[in-house]
Amino acid sequence: MRPEEALQGIDVVVLAGELGSRLRGVPGDTPKVLAPVAGRAFLGHLLDHFAGFGARRVVLCLGHRADRVTAWLAQGGARRGLEVTCSVEPKPLGTAGALRFVRGELDSDPVLVANGETFLDADLRAFVASHRLSGAQASVLCAEVPDTGRYGRVEIGPDGRIRRFDGRRPGHGVVGAGIYLFSAAFLDRLAASDAASLERDVLEAAAPGTLHAHVSRARLLDIGAPEDHVTDHAGDRGDDGDGP
Repeated sequence: MRPEEALQGIDVVVLAGELGSRLRGVPGDTPKVLAPVAGRAFLGHLLDHFAGFGARRVVLCLGHRADRVTAWLAQGGARRGLEVTCSVEPKPLGTAGALRFVRGELDSDPVLVANGETFLDADLRAFVASHRLSGAQASVLCAEVPDTGRYGRVEIGPDGRIRRFDGRRPGHGVVGAGIYLFSAAFLDRLAASDAASLERDVLEAAAPGTLHAHVSRARLLDIGAPEDHVTDHAGDRGDDGDGP
């Protein structure tokens, strides 16, 4: 499989409903996905990354001030040839609720789901292949970071399955990168539930060994963290990858 074929036929969902009220230099009524990173809206980097791996259809789950995102799209923010659909929730539904709200718009199996405030310049071809080989209904893309205290450590067994989410403990380790592959059956069960938080109510509540983990060594960028400098110089990076 060539890299540009990895996401062909796979719907991509970006959870983009949060405002950047705690981001330095970003007005509080601006959606986080429009925060400037390396001279461009963060969402532009995300969409380009997915398109580079063959994505053709993206559904944006939007909330308050969705008009800012739709205006950005109308001004040519997304790459030409990429179909971007906006789904605006009527009230804050949480990350799981946002997926439940758009379930009827998703046709592929699996579906790639991405948190709209993190970026991992990972090889999505390897992630898709790992997910399919695992036979799991849900896979979590993970990253090695120098300090898991900012995120929450993921404990992975020798079989590549997640044993538990171990809380925010300092030190080098593996964390979830906010990118997932979910089967249609997994999404159907989520849609039938009353879960609000994808992370807390769905993933962390899953039985040990249910979720597959694929670990990347690429750099994780979290625009919600002051250390990652959400400004025009946020493109400063380590040695891995070539993203924002």
